[in-house]
Amino acid sequence: MEAGACAADAASVNSGTRLGGRYWRVWWAGAIDSVGDGAWTAALPLLTITLTTDPRLVAVVSAAGYLPWLLVSLPAGVLVDRRPRLALMWRTQLVQLVLAGAVTVVVLAGAVSVPLMAVLVFALGCCEVVFGNAAQAVLPELVPRELLARANGNQYASQIAGEFFLGPPVGSLLLVVAAALPFGVDTVSFAVSAALLAGIRRNGAVSLQGPALPLRQAVREGLRWLAGHRLLRTLAVLLGVNNFCNQLGQATLVLLVTERLGVSHAGYGLLLSAGAAGSVLGGLVNPHVVHRLGRRAAVLTALTASAGAYLGAGLVSDAFLLGTLLAVNGFAVTLWNIATVTLRQEIVPPQLRGRVTSVYRMLGWGLLPLGSLAGGLVAHGIGLRAPLPLAGALRGLAVLVAVPVLWRELAPRPAPLVPAGRGRQ
Repeated sequence: MEAGACAADAASVNSGTRLGGRYWRVWWAGAIDSVGDGAWTAALPLLTITLTTDPRLVAVVSAAGYLPWLLVSLPAGVLVDRRPRLALMWRTQLVQLVLAGAVTVVVLAGAVSVPLMAVLVFALGCCEVVFGNAAQAVLPELVPRELLARANGNQYASQIAGEFFLGPPVGSLLLVVAAALPFGVDTVSFAVSAALLAGIRRNGAVSLQGPALPLRQAVREGLRWLAGHRLLRTLAVLLGVNNFCNQLGQATLVLLVTERLGVSHAGYGLLLSAGAAGSVLGGLVNPHVVHRLGRRAAVLTALTASAGAYLGAGLVSDAFLLGTLLAVNGFAVTLWNIATVTLRQEIVPPQLRGRVTSVYRMLGWGLLPLGSLAGGLVAHGIGLRAPLPLAGALRGLAVLVAVPVLWRELAPRPAPLVPAGRGRQ
């Protein structure tokens, strides 16, 4: 497995093959959408703490956006395998446009409340589940296999740059000017992204339509496939633990930064951008790193570095040092994400890609709301510093448990021997 993966990564690094216009149109749509999402990411917790400073309620709003990964991911996967994926993406973004516009109007009218924000954030999260599953499932239809690592790296770099590097400062600064502005920016980004995706001509290269199985049977097909694949099953569970720890550590980060470290609202957005800088770098250099280290070493290094960064982040009292550790974590997490997503895209059959992706991400993302709630409870009961080192310790323990499987399943495989007397066929 590893030998083939490295060969693909080497081709991705050295190949002059172009990714193609359809891919780049999807890339631009995602990049623009990510800037709006980044403005939202920074503005939402800052708006929430103007309504309440109770860590539990702040965590509830954060959890509402991730709860759909637990509740609707499986049927969303069936939808992704039954409908043209690009069309599904831009139609979903039209729904997000309406919802983000509703948030903007509510904030403008001064009618915002914690329960109402939780409901609207949940609805937007449901759309994101469909959009995210479709976006990962459609990529192998747009680019050749040997360029998947490069394509994923480009997309992650633009996504992280928008969501955590460009968008957060915009969102936090606009919130100071007028509370509704960041949410209006997100609304506009959905409109532009949907227009770009809707303009892509379909080529019908991949047939996704098989017999229309009943919903439960179609879901079970995806579940059985992932359950029978030891490596992907382990990666999915490990992703779930990591994401739980991520939310455990970051759900109340806004309170730690503003109340304990004395950082301003605008500074909070810049602090998030520090983590994003590491993520962007990870996205851009990922094919080279995986090619040089091998996929096994890259994955294990990323997991270990992320756990260490969280442990350190809970101990520092300087905003600059915290930003540096967030940057290290961003690099490591992006390296892990691109390596494992590319692996999954290479392995899963096209007709099952939506359902297997939905099961994988349900396991991987379904614990996010629980992590947010746990972070709120830990911060309320022990202190605002406690969630970060606890998250790092749990991540480190998960790595230790998973190492035997990852070491064996990601081991380089020798190339098959050619029988004597036979040349290339």
